[in-house]
Amino acid sequence: MSGHSKWSTIKHKKGRADAARGKVFTKLIKEITVAAKMGGGDEDMNPRLRTAIQAGKAANMPADNIKRAIKKGTGDLEGVDYLELTYEGYGPGGVAILLDTLTDNKNRTAAAVRHVFGKYNGKLAAPGAVAWMFERRGVIDIMKEGVDEETLMDSALENGAEDFIDEGDFFRVLAPVDQFMSVQKALEETYKFESVGIEALPQNTVEVSEKEASTLLKLMEMLEDLEDTQKLTANFDIPDEILEKLASE
Repeated sequence: MSGHSKWSTIKHKKGRADAARGKVFTKLIKEITVAAKMGGGDEDMNPRLRTAIQAGKAANMPADNIKRAIKKGTGDLEGVDYLELTYEGYGPGGVAILLDTLTDNKNRTAAAVRHVFGKYNGKLAAPGAVAWMFERRGVIDIMKEGVDEETLMDSALENGAEDFIDEGDFFRVLAPVDQFMSVQKALEETYKFESVGIEALPQNTVEVSEKEASTLLKLMEMLEDLEDTQKLTANFDIPDEILEKLASE
């Protein structure tokens, strides 16, 4: 269904291991730096920066790291110039994949992305080939523990959210991009965000077979682990029983 991303849910479950490797911090520092460079260092006037800062806090990033990243973006500290590039492609089973990157070397990034797609039965596509299958929306994940579902849902919807999803061990709040900042402000004082950001969510999904799922998940994992990857999504659905079987192998 629209608004749901199987990869986002899978990644959520393994996010702690990723954070331990420091990759989450690296991605967030890049995003905070670019957001500050593009829109200034005042989070109340810069929705992208506010979202990036909230994502940093959700990942337990130290406040000093966040401040330094902002200063690099505003030019108060020396920093790196990053280029935003989006890659589109297909994975096993015809699954559409959308990959957002931030890089200081587009040739390195392009070569790495091309290598991973080729190694795991995927192929790159022309710009616009799959982007139309996704819709960018604001997403906030909040763990269920200690949270009253009805109160959270009412607060989110009253402040501009358009959907509220029970994802098992956490609640997902979805909002239009232009309403996302007001939803964030309404919820951030009361709830601890597990994750927050603007995501490209599939409007429809493709169910893949067990054989395709194994290769597809490996492709997604390798793309996620690339140095310059910021956000990754795909329009697949894998039945839970297949996921459980693959996880046990």
